[in-house]
Amino acid sequence: MRGLSGLVLLGVTALALSGCGTVSGFRKAAVANPCQDRTVSIYFERDSVAITREARAVLKGAGDMARGCTLGAVDVLGLADSVGDPGVNMTLSRKRAEAVRGAVQRLGFATINFQIGAAGEAGAVTASGADRPLRRRADVTFRLSPR
Repeated sequence: MRGLSGLVLLGVTALALSGCGTVSGFRKAAVANPCQDRTVSIYFERDSVAITREARAVLKGAGDMARGCTLGAVDVLGLADSVGDPGVNMTLSRKRAEAVRGAVQRLGFATINFQIGAAGEAGAVTASGADRPLRRRADVTFRLSPR
């Protein structure tokens, strides 16, 4: 049992650190060109639409960078992997996009125009039949321009 707990802790730590890298990389790019469109990816657990603490931190970082610019719109595209029924995956990806929209609105961007899309599992399998990893996400693009 002790070994399993250690592996779980190691996995959680790695996931948390990878989330930090996403925020850090986003900030470095934003400093170079602060008012250009920015895209971040928000990851979900399997069959989940819950926004994690790490995802909220990524969205907050993106929102903080957008505050010094004119924010024209936010595009959110929900995605799903190829496991399960295609109709269920489409619904899941739509709900993920809606959950992200709600999280961005709670950051103080309630009056911004949102473009919401859902791809379901489209593109989750390569032409050779291999599953594409990391499809349990929503891609969020902040449409920015200088003030």
